[in-house]
Amino acid sequence: MEVKTAGSVGEIYRVSGPLVVAEGLKARMYDVCLVEGLMGEVVGLAGDKVLIQVYEDTSGIKPGGKVENTGMPLSVDLGPGILTSIYDGIQRPLPVMKEISGDFIGRGIEAPGIDMKKEWEFKPTVKKGDSVNPGDIIGVVQETKVVEHKILVPPNVEGGVVNEIYEGKFTVRDTIAVLDKGVELKMHHKWPVRIPRPYKEKLPPDVPLLTGQRIFDTLFPIAKGGTAAIPGGFGTGKTVMQHQLAKWSNSNVIVYVGCGERGNEMTEVLEEFPELIDPRTGESLMERSVLVANTSNMPVAAREASVYTGITLAEYFRDMGYDVAVQADSTSRWAEAMREMSGRLEEMPGEEGYPAYLASRLAEFYERAGRVRTLAGSIGSVSVVGAVSPPGGDFSEPVTQNTLRIVKVFWALDTKLAARRHFPAINWLQSYSLYAESLADWFKENVSPEWSDLRTWIMTVLQEEANLMEIVMLVGKDALADNQRVLLEIARYIREVYLSQYAYHEVDTYCSVQKMYDMMKAIKELNDIFYKALDAGRTIDEIENVEGREDFARAKFEEDYKKHLDAAVAKIKANLLGGEA
Repeated sequence: MEVKTAGSVGEIYRVSGPLVVAEGLKARMYDVCLVEGLMGEVVGLAGDKVLIQVYEDTSGIKPGGKVENTGMPLSVDLGPGILTSIYDGIQRPLPVMKEISGDFIGRGIEAPGIDMKKEWEFKPTVKKGDSVNPGDIIGVVQETKVVEHKILVPPNVEGGVVNEIYEGKFTVRDTIAVLDKGVELKMHHKWPVRIPRPYKEKLPPDVPLLTGQRIFDTLFPIAKGGTAAIPGGFGTGKTVMQHQLAKWSNSNVIVYVGCGERGNEMTEVLEEFPELIDPRTGESLMERSVLVANTSNMPVAAREASVYTGITLAEYFRDMGYDVAVQADSTSRWAEAMREMSGRLEEMPGEEGYPAYLASRLAEFYERAGRVRTLAGSIGSVSVVGAVSPPGGDFSEPVTQNTLRIVKVFWALDTKLAARRHFPAINWLQSYSLYAESLADWFKENVSPEWSDLRTWIMTVLQEEANLMEIVMLVGKDALADNQRVLLEIARYIREVYLSQYAYHEVDTYCSVQKMYDMMKAIKELNDIFYKALDAGRTIDEIENVEGREDFARAKFEEDYKKHLDAAVAKIKANLLGGEA
């Protein structure tokens, strides 16, 4: 972000890591200050003392140093040039920072969030004499090959009648329109990261965010504008799932926030994202993505700012009428940064040392998601998927539990499933979605009236299998009745054929909702065939080892899956029931 200095000057009283206490400084909460040239933010006022969290390394700073208040809150630059960018937690572009200071970011370096010198081709969508209001679209810029950047009247600017509107190539600092009150509009404006951008109304979550992942879209769907948490221990596949969601979800823009992750993991994301091909456009996925990278060795205070930076960028594209998906990886590291700062501020600790306001801060972040009618009248959404990294995979720890009170979808990653090489390693007994009912009508109208019934049937079979497995663990499978063993066999097809999905297989990596329905229906048909065969005198061994089961399992890997699926079902039916209908 770009900082303009305007305000009072004080001096450093005390330094405690990233926390600096200043005196003789006039400041308000969340004002940005420059501490010996380093950017910081006011987080507390105590008498005549001002408490500032500094977003950079404070080593070498000592009492008596200069502190200057800019008089502005922490804000981000909004305009063409955001997409394809890689930022740190306070929207400094990392490639630009590397050019300035090499592989390691030097202290006190500033760089604007977007290129202020690049010229963009601006095409107005309003004409002289038109009346415009806050949030209205006044023109467009082709920012990347796949995303058209819509230039908005800033929400905090009063509207009016357009006196002048220009067309052609401009930098983001050039005036592109003049309103009747002399207000000049540019392609760029700033917005404070801690203040949600306004909209007309929030809409009900009745349109699904389709992910192409069977276990998500079928059993635990998320709505556009919805919130989800994906907690899991080390090695359970959080990052791969984030990649899959970014690549295949039916959203227009992706905002990926790497908040406090290990440097090597973040490097992997930064290297792989530009190489991922967007299946819808054939272009690089970065053409519609923005990455905010704040690794675990970067200053801890900037970690908290990174999630607000990411959600503000997402709201900006939402205001253009786009569907935006925010991947926050991981909110646990954000909470750890809050815990460290809370300790420095000498606040009363809550559970496990986290601050008492942990739940309200998490809620503040997730509540900025939603599907809305924008100020311009179009419909846009921000969907938030927050990865949680509970120590030792313990879901009872405070960050996971407080997140679960807020989000509507819980995708629980299971280390035991990952150890069995079942991916996605989502535990279907622990996970849930509170959107399933509100999305039922969409699936009924757009896929099949049977969708909800099939989903309920699959959930019932998996639950009954879990109950039977307790008996099996005690006395063995042979102690079960034949019809119970048939249920276990059907549950195995659901788990191994339907719920298991291969992220790196060119066909199975993505599954359309029509293919999901066809697969569910085929497994239900197998269920009816197996029970009918049992009634006709077939043994359970014949049912479990029927010829054609491998063909059924392989059908999902074929481009023309429906033909292979139908052929496999017909083969199994013929082998078990002969010519019987």
